[in-house]
Amino acid sequence: MPESAAPLTIVPSIPVGTWLETGFTWFKQTFDALFDVIGDLITGAINGIADPLLALDPLVLAIILALLGWLLRNWKLGVGTLVGLVLIIGMDMWEPAVETLALVVVATVVALVLGIPLGILAARSPVVSRIAKPVMDFMQTMPGMVWLLPVLKLFSIGVAGALVATVIFALPPAVRLTELGIRQVDGEVVEAGQAFGAGPRQILKDIQLPLAMPTVMAGVNQVIMLALSMAVIAGLVGGGGLGNEVVGAISTLNLARGFDAGISVVILAIFLDRLTASIGSRRPGHGRLRELRDRFTRTPATSAPAAGSPAADAARAA
Repeated sequence: MPESAAPLTIVPSIPVGTWLETGFTWFKQTFDALFDVIGDLITGAINGIADPLLALDPLVLAIILALLGWLLRNWKLGVGTLVGLVLIIGMDMWEPAVETLALVVVATVVALVLGIPLGILAARSPVVSRIAKPVMDFMQTMPGMVWLLPVLKLFSIGVAGALVATVIFALPPAVRLTELGIRQVDGEVVEAGQAFGAGPRQILKDIQLPLAMPTVMAGVNQVIMLALSMAVIAGLVGGGGLGNEVVGAISTLNLARGFDAGISVVILAIFLDRLTASIGSRRPGHGRLRELRDRFTRTPATSAPAAGSPAADAARAA
């Protein structure tokens, strides 16, 4: 048989990965002390949430979270939360579940602190929006496991790197949906606020953000779900919690352990999803805490304010 000819190519080798690795190496060596401090702060924040929760009796904490579900939504969520958390306790997955919950809470807070202001800025500035969109596309479409490589380079194995990778992966929905929610606010409402003399900051605080809140809360919900999924993947780099349980089950082919950890992740995901969805869908002033307060502090009809008084006008406006 004739020998095959060498493939003809005119495209030179482009070592993008090598360039990035060289840049990360220089970055790590230059700011190594700073990343050590950041890693310690991240670890302290996660432990500061997980340790008090683990100090409580598991059943007591399960009841507290169930009551939270009932107060923010309804009794069905409360009962379902209690049943699910008792199942986690029974599967001996309580401690890793609490560690994962702490990691998700810290990652969500960091992602929202960064993402919501950036989304507001993108909604008010076309230039920022044009810059942010491709960056968010890159962050969201890059496979989650790839983000573990640069954070390992910067923070080494541990919960600090796991949290940074989780924040990077979960950040884009906060930016996108905050920008979308503010842009969807009716322009006539904003013009009416301007006509009454409201400044840009007051319009944002009193008009745009309240009207955009359902969309913003949808972004919060997505951030939490992505953070939870990435927190499990982060078990590959020592992220702790249920991620370590899943990785350990895969490495030992322990089917029972893997399903116990997976079911625990599902229970946490359902609880957090329903909780944030109820916060976003409930109308202002119609929370269950307000209902309970009104029920136990209702004033007699004889003590109602007189018609035409400022108190009556305020009550009617409320």
